[in-house]
Formats: sequence, structure tokens, C-alpha cells
Amino acid sequence: MLSLIIWAPLVGALIVLCLPKEKVTAIQAVSFIAAGVSLVASLVMLRAFDADSAAMQFVERLPWIPSLNVNYSLGADGLSYPLVLLTTFMCVIALVGSLGIEKRVKEYFFWFLVLETGMLGVFVALDFILFYVFWELTLVPMYFLIGVWGGPKREFAAIKFFLYTLTGSVFMFLGLLAMYFKGGNTFDILQLMQLGPTWEPRFQILVFLALYLGLAVKIPAAPFHTWLPLAHVEAPTPISVILAAVLLKMGVYGLLRFCYQILPGGFQWFLPYLVLIAVINIVYGALCAMAQTDMKKMVAYSSVNHMGYCLLGIAGMSAAGFTGAVFQMVTHGIITGALFLLVGVVYDRAHTRDISAFGGLALKTPVYAGLMFLTCFASLGLPGLAGFVGEFMCFLGAFPMWKWHAAVSVLGIIATAAFFLRMMQKVFLGTFNEKWAGIEDMTVRELVSVVPLAVLTVWFGVYPTWPLSLMNKTIAAMLGK
Repeated sequence: MLSLIIWAPLVGALIVLCLPKEKVTAIQAVSFIAAGVSLVASLVMLRAFDADSAAMQFVERLPWIPSLNVNYSLGADGLSYPLVLLTTFMCVIALVGSLGIEKRVKEYFFWFLVLETGMLGVFVALDFILFYVFWELTLVPMYFLIGVWGGPKREFAAIKFFLYTLTGSVFMFLGLLAMYFKGGNTFDILQLMQLGPTWEPRFQILVFLALYLGLAVKIPAAPFHTWLPLAHVEAPTPISVILAAVLLKMGVYGLLRFCYQILPGGFQWFLPYLVLIAVINIVYGALCAMAQTDMKKMVAYSSVNHMGYCLLGIAGMSAAGFTGAVFQMVTHGIITGALFLLVGVVYDRAHTRDISAFGGLALKTPVYAGLMFLTCFASLGLPGLAGFVGEFMCFLGAFPMWKWHAAVSVLGIIATAAFFLRMMQKVFLGTFNEKWAGIEDMTVRELVSVVPLAVLTVWFGVYPTWPLSLMNKTIAAMLGK
């Protein structure tokens, strides 16, 4: 089943490649079918997924490069499976948003489907070489999707993204090689989880730092975050959705899966620095967002802020913190994905994202304003919406160990509320700007892409039991409880 989920988009990409570029409708249909197969298969897995087990499930294992002891090995548990569901769902949502793409449609959908394959593979690979192949596979499609279909500074944004990620990946690869030789020539992640804790502390620290450099760029953790706002601003709207909803989660996932489970000594040594980086992400990201006049750049910096909550929860070394970090990854993907889609709605009509250029839009676009208000309130952590649950659990998990750090991080919540409320007031309230007298409310296609995210935002805020139940046993086992 996992192979079907991973490779269906790639098969769709190859079919798209064989279609004439004039057959736009056929290209779009094949893309939706391929991504839809992955989504349906991931939902079917839900019936067979045992939430009461912490073991790897749906394991597939085949020899790949026997001479190097490299295997095609896949599996999912309560840490990876929610992220697989998030990825397949958000890719379908982003494809709906991609129906407005008119430039080089064939190439766009090809790269999009290749990107989906890479992202899904990262979350379920149980062999480090296979993981690294999928990790690097996400680089090339994203480079082209930003560099060809992006905004005025797209080439610079794409190159900066590529160089940052590739540089981090080089260090990660060195860490993988060190573990391979230290572990008796194996890339098997489950075996290394057994061997890693027995290694001497100095080795664990060095390998941890190598892996962390690769993962921190993706999170993005300060000071490696500077590529993200530019990439978000220049990327087309559906790619910004995928970048925020899925790609950033790969770094936090790797931190929990590899750095914590394989190198606990290095992880423990790095904790004081990790919590400091978390506080910087939270406060600095929120303050930078407050300073922005471009709505998309504001939402991009809010992602830096929200990934800081994940790091804070992880630094707490508690079940509440770890679960909160994973839940925050899922809810941030849903909420921020919706925010980028909604910013794209107004940009498609006004061709500007300047907050001060609008005013009173709620009078002309009540549906759009309602959805934007809901999503902004969720992002700033209003109780009853999905954003509150993850943030609350991250603070709850971190507070016993890092009281002052958690207290300072609350400033990030205040700043987040300030910049979202300011944006809502300037864009939607007050006197209507007659310049936008002809602006129209959301179309059916735009509603189809945003409404499911709004429904999940409310559902997970009111009743978070279901997604949390998928994670609890795995998180408890990771912590030895």
C-alpha cells in the first residue's frame, strides 16, 4: 500500500510527460487521478492502521543494492502516518489551486507530481539511502516550480532555496556515512535506532550536528530561515501551499525520527541550544511578520514563528510536547495552506498583496472575508480552532523544563495576534476603497480548495481526539513511557 501511495504520482508524472502539451484538460485529469489514488490509498490505510500499536506498520522490504546492504524499505507509524495523510490531502488541494496555471501546463504538473513522490517517500523510508534519495528528489521539482512559474525574482529565490538545501544535505550525507560505518555497514533506520544509543557521546554529538544542519534548513530554524520568505513570495500560490504545508515538516520529522531516536546523547547535549533557537524562531518570526506590508511575506514569516512552537515542544522532552509538535505540524499545514490560497485569491484579482492598498473589502467579498477571518484566528491560536491545540500542548510540554523560555515565547503569540488583527482591520474593515469596486467574491474553484481546510480547522479545534489518537502510542514509545 505504501508503494502505491508513493509511486502513483510518479506514474502520473510519466503519463503527463507523454501527453501532447495542447491536451491541457487531459494533463490536469491525469494529475488529479494520480494524486487522488495516493489520497484514497492513504485513507484506506486508516482502516488497517492500529492506533494502539507503536510498531512500524505496513512494512515493505526488498533488496535494492545488496553489495552495500541497501534495501527498499518502507513503513509507517504514529509519527509518519499523519504526515502521509497531510501530504496526500494537501497535494490534491494544491492541484485544485493549480487549475489557474496557464503557462507551460504540462511541465508544471509533471514537476508537481514528482515533488509529491519525493515528499511522501521521505516520511515512510526506513533505509537511509532511500530516505536521502527522496529528500534530494524534492529539491529539483521545487527549484523549477519556483524558478519557472514564480514572481519577478523567481530565479534568485529558486537558486537561494537550492543552495541552502543542498549545502545542508551535504552535511547530512556525511552524517549518514558516519553512522553506516559505525553501525556495521547498515543503512537500516530501525537497526540504527537500536545501535545509536550505545555509541560514545562525542560521536553522537558530531553526527547529530551533521544531521541537524541538513534538517534545520528545511524547518527552517534560525539562522537558516532566510531562504523561506523569499521562496514563498516568489513561488506560485499552490507551491507556496505545498512549501508551507509539507516541505517544512520534513525537517521537524527528521529531528524526531533520526536525531532523537538514533542519537539521544547528541540530542540531549543540544537541548539548551534547541530551546534557544525555538524562542528565536517564535519571537523573531512574529516580529518580522509584524513588520511586513506584503500579505504573503507576512504569512511566510508566520511559518517561521509556528515552526518555533514545534521546536519548543520537542525541547520539552515530554509526551505533551512531542505530541503537540506533531499535531502542530499537521494543523500548521492545514491553516497556513489555507492562508496562502486566500492571499492568492485577492492577488489574482488586484495583482497586489500590499496590506495598505485595500480597505473595507468585507462589504464586497463577505465569503472571502469570513474564510480569511476564520483562518487568521486559527493561526493566531484562538481556542476552539485547530491552531490553539498544538500551541497549547507545545507550551504545556516545554514549561516544566524551560519555564523562562516558555514565558518569553508567549510574546510570539501576542505579536502574532497583533499582525493578523492589523491585517484584517486594514484589508477588510473600515471605509471601502472604491478602487476595488469591481472586485468579485470567491469562485467555485477557490471555494473547493479552501472550504475543506476551513472544515478541518474547526473540526480539529473542537475535537482533536482523532488525530491525536493516531500519534499517542508512538510518541509514548519514543519517550519510553
